[in-house]
Amino acid sequence: MLQSMTGYGQAVHEDDHRRISAEVKAINAKYADVNLRLPRAWAAYELAWGQLATTHLQRGKITLTVSYERKDTPALAAHINPTRFKAHYQALQALAQEVGATSPPLFQLALQAPDVMASTASTVAPAADQPLVEQVIQAALEQCVQNRQAEGAALAQQLVGCLQHIQKSLAQVEKRAPARAQAVSDKLRAGVTALVQEVDEQRLAQELLYYVERMDMTEEQVRLAQHLAYFEEVMQRPQAAGKKLGFIAQEMGREINTMGAKAHDAALQQEVILMKDALEKIKEQLQNIL
Repeated sequence: MLQSMTGYGQAVHEDDHRRISAEVKAINAKYADVNLRLPRAWAAYELAWGQLATTHLQRGKITLTVSYERKDTPALAAHINPTRFKAHYQALQALAQEVGATSPPLFQLALQAPDVMASTASTVAPAADQPLVEQVIQAALEQCVQNRQAEGAALAQQLVGCLQHIQKSLAQVEKRAPARAQAVSDKLRAGVTALVQEVDEQRLAQELLYYVERMDMTEEQVRLAQHLAYFEEVMQRPQAAGKKLGFIAQEMGREINTMGAKAHDAALQQEVILMKDALEKIKEQLQNIL
């Protein structure tokens, strides 16, 4: 089953003691590029949760945002250092008197001075909540995977449609091939006859066979049909298939280009152009396939 690299997932856990939320966003990228946005108290888990995101999503530019809020903890008060506050206040007061300032906001300025106020907030995460936070993250990642699979199913339908266009044009090429070979042979024979009075029929037959064989596209038609079948087979596999499908598409392009070079026929050239157009659409869609 194909997966898109674009996806979104969100999960929330809330009870009487805490509220935990995780949000995952993923877009196209060649490799796994994980950006974690965690509360400072949970910074120690950044590496482990980054690996967790990579395990679930494998590839893409991934942004994981986690929020954590305790409900049963009283509002954190600020701690004021009286000694530092008095020192700053007295220094500001002396300076104000020296310059003749009338109503300077000394109290506010002293409070804002360095080392006067310090938060009592803890930077240590409660270890007992770590499994719960990780569970919320996994739920968000799984939802993102489901979102990717849904979008991948839509992309798969588009890819199948493009493959069908190529198969249709290939069938037309196979149908046209015998008449094309005879037309090429007749054209060469007429050209040689117009230039040469006496024609060695045996030598002419050998030369015609040589040129017709050089323009034969049977091998390219067979290989392209095999590539089309293999492409559909890989699409149905459960593993990530984006890179492998890209390689198969490259091989399909080689066969189509060779057929175009050998065509020497307006009707066949039109079918080759249609195949190239469908193949380009496939390559565009593969840019977003995991």
